[in-house]
Amino acid sequence: MRSSKSRSRSKSNRNNNRSVGNIVNRVFDSSGPEGKVRGTPQQIIDKYNQLARDAQLANDRVATENFQQHAEHYLRLLSQAQKEQEARREQQEQQNRERQAERDRERAARQERESAAAGTGDQPDLLNNDEAAAVVEGEGETGLVETPENKTEKPKRASKPRRPRKPKAEAAPAEGGEAPEAPKPSPDAPEAAE
Repeated sequence: MRSSKSRSRSKSNRNNNRSVGNIVNRVFDSSGPEGKVRGTPQQIIDKYNQLARDAQLANDRVATENFQQHAEHYLRLLSQAQKEQEARREQQEQQNRERQAERDRERAARQERESAAAGTGDQPDLLNNDEAAAVVEGEGETGLVETPENKTEKPKRASKPRRPRKPKAEAAPAEGGEAPEAPKPSPDAPEAAE
């Protein structure tokens, strides 16, 4: 059998852990004078306000006041939940702004360190084209890498002209065979002048 202490502790823990953030969309069962009304707080408020108008048209002041009190209860519940949501949202936005500011400070500090390290590093002086050409040719030793801008252009070698090809009719005879005969001019063709 459970002790009453454990039950009361668990009951109080349940009530404390209940979050009000979901009240806006939570579905309630409200027991009013006309029976149960089910819905979200806004739907229940609308329903009780409609019932209060109907009771007022029927000249029932007691029922009108009763429905208005029920609507007011859910209106307070809803407004409290919305205030808490807004407070949570503002707190979260503030935390996000603080995080972003911290990231910006870290980025600025990192860029300062990088620029300071780059500014104090030993870097060779820039060479003009003549000095660079001397370094490339081996006159100086600076450890610079040769780049296309620094290269001196070498004169291009002149190529030999090609020999003209022989026509197929004048081709050399194949191994062990005779040279093919040149085509004979036809008797109808005019003679070529030599």
